[in-house]
Amino acid sequence: MAKTITQNQISGEIGETATKLCFLRMGFQFDGRSRLEAGIDGIAEVMLEGRPTAGMIAVQVKTTESGTYSGEDDHGFNYLLRAEDLEYWRPSNLPVIIVLHRISDGSLYWKEVPTGDAFQDRRLKFNKAEDRLGPSAVDRLASLTVPKTGFGYYIPPLGGGEEALVNILPVKLPREMYVATTKYDRKQASAIILGDDEPARFDWATKGGGFWSFHDPRMSVCRKFVDLDQVEAIEVEHLAFHEDENERNNFAFLLRQALSHQVRGNLSWSKDKGLHYFTARAKNTGRVFKYRASKKNTEAEVVNVVMDRDKPERVSFVRHHAFIPRFESLFDEWYLVIEPTYFFTYDGMNAHSAPDALLSGKKRMDNSSAIRGQVIMWHRFLQSIEPKATDLFADPSGEPWLTFGEPPIVDLPTRVPEDVWRTKARSAGEEGPQGVLEV
Repeated sequence: MAKTITQNQISGEIGETATKLCFLRMGFQFDGRSRLEAGIDGIAEVMLEGRPTAGMIAVQVKTTESGTYSGEDDHGFNYLLRAEDLEYWRPSNLPVIIVLHRISDGSLYWKEVPTGDAFQDRRLKFNKAEDRLGPSAVDRLASLTVPKTGFGYYIPPLGGGEEALVNILPVKLPREMYVATTKYDRKQASAIILGDDEPARFDWATKGGGFWSFHDPRMSVCRKFVDLDQVEAIEVEHLAFHEDENERNNFAFLLRQALSHQVRGNLSWSKDKGLHYFTARAKNTGRVFKYRASKKNTEAEVVNVVMDRDKPERVSFVRHHAFIPRFESLFDEWYLVIEPTYFFTYDGMNAHSAPDALLSGKKRMDNSSAIRGQVIMWHRFLQSIEPKATDLFADPSGEPWLTFGEPPIVDLPTRVPEDVWRTKARSAGEEGPQGVLEV
């Protein structure tokens, strides 16, 4: 029998060749793999002005002669990954992208393949304007090779100059705190508080028979479970900057409890998600927060009621502005790390049972300006709830309070391209720093 080469083999070779040529024109290296490959056709290496960076991307090319992709229109289409491919890519130590080449029109589109067990859908959504493989994709592709683990990371600046906002707020601590002993653990102490007629408060920490708080426990319901003769006021620095890491971790927990106490009534806490979110005042009712931005007064719809597209009279879901808090000590100062996000409910009150797809869709829409605006908004909110000495109903006992400084701004020598954020370009006319360095 005479040997033959199938049309599928020829089409596959055309797709890989077109992809390699495109990467070379973009200034990348591209090395194809042998015929023994099982799901990776080649490795692309990021180059900076002809210099190899050792930033590698695994590339799988899928080629079709003609026709349309699933759900294709002028704006985009869907592509369903094969289960066996996804299973092969999951443990990859390199970022994996899939490139789709259509011979009939010469189009090349690309998308990162999410790895790990969290991605289960298998369906990738392509945007024809944003996901075309070519020079406009250079920065996004380069960003895939940046490690995103550790205490913080940022996408390296790749062109132009700008200011970047860091998503941390300096914390101004009370001058003193209170320590005591107790025979109750936190669960037992909480039961005592909840069973009492006095207002409950949980801005304290217990561990190994010790008690810590910024407020005097003798002046609150906490006196019901601490040893009153052992209450002592000490300088905050003794625990805040303790040499023992465990003691600093205890202090970080105390800061989280104090923050939760301060925002009560305005924000709710999701234990499952580990985040604070704006509380709805009533079912299916929006909420607006007005504040001073960088240069002008503005407002944010912090609880947004989204109606069903097919049934406009029915509420589809309610989206709440939220943030994941984390306290970190750097040198001789503590910071609150703000990670803006969203929380979803059915009606403003009951948590949504499938929020991940809603969150993913919203995150894709947020550009760097939106993230920057959220960091500023959260800072202004935390400032707005600080007790003022001129308040008519200010606590005469001088309630201890965590206050927060302005988020730092870092001057970048070159600009972080907007498409690195994997979102649409920012709206015309927006002012001020556009990048956000994540910590």
